[in-house]
Amino acid sequence: MQPLSDLRVLAVTVFLAGPFLSMTLARLGAEVIKVEIPGRGDPVRGNGPFAGPDGIFPEQRSEEYIATRFLKRSQGVKSVTLNLRSARGRELFLEMARQSDIVLENLAPGSMTRLGLGYDDVAAVNPGVIYASISGYGQTGPYAHQPAHDPQIQGMSGLMDINGEPDGPPTRVGFYIGDLVTPMFAATSILAALREKERTGKGSYLDVSMMDTLTSLMLMENLEEDMAAGIPLRTGNNSRSGPTGQYNASDGAIIITAASDDQWRRLCNAIGTPDLIEDERFARYQVRSENAGAARTEVQKRIGKMTRAEALECLSAGDVPCAPVRTVSEILADPHFRDRGALRPMLNATFDDEVDEVVAGFPVLFDGQPLPDVPGAPSLGMHNADVFGELCGVDAAELERLRADGVI
Repeated sequence: MQPLSDLRVLAVTVFLAGPFLSMTLARLGAEVIKVEIPGRGDPVRGNGPFAGPDGIFPEQRSEEYIATRFLKRSQGVKSVTLNLRSARGRELFLEMARQSDIVLENLAPGSMTRLGLGYDDVAAVNPGVIYASISGYGQTGPYAHQPAHDPQIQGMSGLMDINGEPDGPPTRVGFYIGDLVTPMFAATSILAALREKERTGKGSYLDVSMMDTLTSLMLMENLEEDMAAGIPLRTGNNSRSGPTGQYNASDGAIIITAASDDQWRRLCNAIGTPDLIEDERFARYQVRSENAGAARTEVQKRIGKMTRAEALECLSAGDVPCAPVRTVSEILADPHFRDRGALRPMLNATFDDEVDEVVAGFPVLFDGQPLPDVPGAPSLGMHNADVFGELCGVDAAELERLRADGVI
């Protein structure tokens, strides 16, 4: 199944947020054409290590050795090189955009407009285009033109303020959450805009902000109420409202959820402390939240006497939501993910072979099956001849002239 196989996407996307959106649409079957700077390409192409026919190395051995970051972030896309500052480069871009359903970009706000390739320019040749811009703070507002990557957005959005230990400093989430969650909202909005286009025939311009995304997710929680009640916003691995959290068995950590009165009863029975169910400090959700520290202390006394396996066994038998706290190495070795297609071999399209590393697959099954594998990430300009020939009528002789003139 390739649900988006009838769509063409033209992408000027770099680093992570834009490429993740491009790759998501490619995995869903869309033809994605990634426009890169001649001779340089996406900045992450230069960030090793590099993977090639003989393995993974800290330095690039030749052009066919592609940075693993790029291999992970650009699966299924086609690469063309184009100097968008040149008149011919802009002509070629607009011709490709005329024949595309979606245009994506995540450059600094205003960059595409200054090049003459913003939404209005593209809509003039393709009125039905869906044009999506991802940026740190959005295209408008006081912060619009401040430079930002994921770390700055985590700080500015307030996410770091609620992450970390209660007596510790604000803490950044350990992966690029803004760069990865924001494209999901963008993809959903693009599909919604396509549905609107079916009804009205009109295209859309989507202004997607990383800071708006992270702030909207945080404010789904009752942070204002917790602040008013004096509840610390940073709780580390524990919940703000009860005994849900991390517990240390004798040989490792586990995570337990007890977010309701029923789950609290099941937890108490599972660990052999039924007397805690009616303890006035824990009998109801609200008072249990007020005495969360004491509740966690009581549970830890019991969990600490068990091995991790013993704790998980008794909790599972009692229908208590629980899981081990695992390492990344344990995850990579877990056959569950390969069985569902959530991990797949990393491919380098230059030599059409597997690299000794894995990438994440698409995390949704369609009709019980994973989506088909997509080609590996391409070398810089790998699809110049095919794309420019098919969409722009560029023949071999002109291709050579464009290359000699620095247009591609």
